[in-house]
Amino acid sequence: MTSTADAAPAPARTRDPRPAHAAPIETEYRPRHPLELRRVVGIQRRGRNDPAFIVDGAVLWRASRTPAGLATLALREVAPSVIRGAAWGPGAEWAIDQLPELCGAADDPGSFDPGIHPLVREAHRRNPGLRLGRTGLVFDTLACAVLEQKVTGLQAFAAWRRLLTWYGERAPGPTPVPMFAPPTIEGWRRIPSWAWHRAGVEPPQSRTIVTAARIGARIEAAAAAAATGPDRDRAMTHVPGIGVWTAAETRIRALGDPDAVSVGDYHLAHQVGYALTGRRVDDDGMLRLLSAWPGHRQRVIRLLGASGIREPRRGPRLAPEDHRGR
Repeated sequence: MTSTADAAPAPARTRDPRPAHAAPIETEYRPRHPLELRRVVGIQRRGRNDPAFIVDGAVLWRASRTPAGLATLALREVAPSVIRGAAWGPGAEWAIDQLPELCGAADDPGSFDPGIHPLVREAHRRNPGLRLGRTGLVFDTLACAVLEQKVTGLQAFAAWRRLLTWYGERAPGPTPVPMFAPPTIEGWRRIPSWAWHRAGVEPPQSRTIVTAARIGARIEAAAAAAATGPDRDRAMTHVPGIGVWTAAETRIRALGDPDAVSVGDYHLAHQVGYALTGRRVDDDGMLRLLSAWPGHRQRVIRLLGASGIREPRRGPRLAPEDHRGR
């Protein structure tokens, strides 16, 4: 059965068939370091049914709205640390040029010392291909992070899927299923109030995205140009409704920031504390633990996630509003 939200009418262009696709722009990327493609690029996927990111066998498909227009990028690892890429659409050349950064080419772990803690050292040894990639697309990542405020991942991913399908644009190229790129910044601003409601987005989150979209280009430029994490935060947090958690989530995915920490996330501090000390800590305790790796706190968080160490589940399930910060 299709829910009322999933049945909401969409702009006609999202239902139109794709035009015949031209030949793609192709490339072969050979990083100078080991690369675990799915782990590095997969952080951009927002749920299993993300209309902008599909895993089809060995191929990762990603639809995006680049500064040059819509693009669909297909990535496949054809040999160890040999990535074949193909891109379609007006933004294909931009997507191909940006492919190395998406795969972590701009990430510099040179000053990182994994030997400070045995678990981090072992996780680093076992995951030499873990790099921090970046999309370079700030506003779309910011909008998605706002949708994830104070709800479960399932709720946020469902809202993302509906909004992209209704108000995004059909992705070019021979995608295995219909894919959709996010709306333009102006398109985000013009989504009507009833559509946010049907998508399952609460008024505070929809207001935040609409408010941010009014100055979206300035937010993108300021965040991309900022040299430090605090400067990047300030580029976003001056908008009402955007706090340090949302800014950090944006820095992680759009800018590949190796030091970003999502303070305010209900689970993260517990996970970091348990992995490093065997017990839960709060946000302050997490920041004290991570201070041993200045400039690389996000890298440590990712390595702890890759280690497989998890706190045993206990207690009642959380209400949606208890899950994520602002």
